[in-house]
Amino acid sequence: MSKHEDLLHMLLHADGEFVSGEDISRHLAISRTAVWKHVNKLRDMGYEFEAVSRKGYRLVTKPEKIDAAALQLALKTTVFGRKAVMLPSTLSTQGDVQKLAEEGVDEGAVVFAEEQTGGRGRFGRKWFSPSGKGIWMSVLLRPELAIQHTPQLTLLTGVAVCRAIRACTGAQAGIKWPNDLLIDGRKMCGILLESTVEDHEVRYCVAGIGVDANFDKHDYPEDLQHIATSLKIETGQPVDRTALAAAILTELEHLYFLYQKEGFSVIASLWEASSVSLHRKVTITNPHGVIEGTTVGLDPSGALVVEKQDGQRELIVSGEVSWKS
Repeated sequence: MSKHEDLLHMLLHADGEFVSGEDISRHLAISRTAVWKHVNKLRDMGYEFEAVSRKGYRLVTKPEKIDAAALQLALKTTVFGRKAVMLPSTLSTQGDVQKLAEEGVDEGAVVFAEEQTGGRGRFGRKWFSPSGKGIWMSVLLRPELAIQHTPQLTLLTGVAVCRAIRACTGAQAGIKWPNDLLIDGRKMCGILLESTVEDHEVRYCVAGIGVDANFDKHDYPEDLQHIATSLKIETGQPVDRTALAAAILTELEHLYFLYQKEGFSVIASLWEASSVSLHRKVTITNPHGVIEGTTVGLDPSGALVVEKQDGQRELIVSGEVSWKS
């Protein structure tokens, strides 16, 4: 148990009473200055304290956590989320689900973390995922699917998350190809789908989902404040993260089974209806260079179709899409 976890244990068992800094210092074998630092660490995790001279520290409120029992009650699924692992902190839920997959765990297993210390986005970028502020989750998929069709699962996941957010919060989220959700041009959700392949066949996929749920503006680092937003900021109301997580898993299972039964066309139609990327003049940067044109739709493969100025159409399977507001 870490020092701040040990401190939290002490304050929780004090049942709302003050615990002196001297007692904490002696119990944890640390200085009074170090006690203050660990209190601030817990504050960063969403705990609130009252600090009074000569009395010490008293726990006032605890952050609302994604609750395992409430999640199971809220789920309307047969498979997805029925095995759910809840972690207070982890490096990355992607890695945790990959370990479960290698152990043979069934499809639909999900790992949630209150915080990720090494959350990942596309192209190895870091995903800012502090404690208690968002939904940081990864889901195990075991599709019978050719490797070239796995990008379709990214689009499917985006549709599922978008529909769940709209239904639960009323926020008018839209999908930016291929894997971001935006509100008024600001990013509030990212999706990362990673596949493990053996002998040219997909063994399993891990769908990582990060939703900025209950951030306030000051929670973001300065470099993210002008490009990121949260559901709380946009709606003015805190989000019930357990209910939203259940809605995401329910929608994801529904669309995943629909996809397996009817193919990608129905998912493509839903994606296009929720997209903010279509019929725009865009610039796309990928390893092959820079492409400029107008987005006109999805190819049956899931690639983005861009019509260039000369009238030729090009299929984009990866890259960064940008446009002028």
